[in-house]
Amino acid sequence: MINKNTEPAKLVVYNRDGLIEREHFGYVLHRGQIQGVEKIGDDKNYPFFIRSCAKPLQASLIIDCGLDKEYNMTDEEIAICCASHAGEKVHTDIIKGLLEKFEISENRLKCGIHPPISKTAQDELLIIVLHNNCSGKHTMMLGLCKLNDWDMDNYDNINHPLQHAIKSKIYELCKINTDYPITKDGCGVPIHSMPLDNLLKGYLNVFCNPKYERIKNAFLNHPYIIGGENRTDTKIIEQTSNIVAKVGACGLCVVVNTELEEAFVVKICDADMTAREIVTIDIINNLHWGNIEISHDIETHHHDVIGKIETLL
Repeated sequence: MINKNTEPAKLVVYNRDGLIEREHFGYVLHRGQIQGVEKIGDDKNYPFFIRSCAKPLQASLIIDCGLDKEYNMTDEEIAICCASHAGEKVHTDIIKGLLEKFEISENRLKCGIHPPISKTAQDELLIIVLHNNCSGKHTMMLGLCKLNDWDMDNYDNINHPLQHAIKSKIYELCKINTDYPITKDGCGVPIHSMPLDNLLKGYLNVFCNPKYERIKNAFLNHPYIIGGENRTDTKIIEQTSNIVAKVGACGLCVVVNTELEEAFVVKICDADMTAREIVTIDIINNLHWGNIEISHDIETHHHDVIGKIETLL
């Protein structure tokens, strides 16, 4: 039975000239392959929709089904399948090339259209489906359908063989033994919910498993493909060593130390992206997994410092 009486912790405080102006609440869970889980805030194992944090879990089917070998996929192409990309030319070009390999038209993509996340890329006059931050994942889904002779017209349907295969794989990786709610993600395909600890188990089972080394290497070697301009996961991977990060909508970020085989997840209740980034980076620095520079200053538009952003970790 789902326990809804969760107790989030206060994680971020904006102190503006001595007055508390903003507060952000959420959860942090930290786990290793052997030791148990440590928590800040009591999530009481409540299931959250894992949004784009599902992508590397879903992409494990690339390896399981041999899609990478059948189409000689590059690490960049595997990375774009896991990405919540910013819609820059480097991203859309890789997707175009992958669709050509699969011999599939971009018209089959069901992710919908939105402007690029990248402010630089927003200068483009024509917004197309490839700018959608989930277009790489949808390209992967179409490739899996073609490989397995599954219908490509309804691959977004919850009862489609592809979605059954994805659910089965995610439940296996995340060690889930009970059904949790499923809804549609922003891009229209089914997205699963689970307790945050199960999400960590899934990430450790992907990024610390030699079977999925190509997915790990895709993240570590091509962080800009995973995100792009001013994206939190890209910043983290670029400025650390052997650290994988992946953001998800509504305040999520998962980080894996692939060398120590430890992982943590941040969930910001109000989905504030600045709070998510500061908490995540402060944890990385506190764990001595990296030394990433990030400003905690509150500034005016004239760059006068009039306060501090404090993390309560």
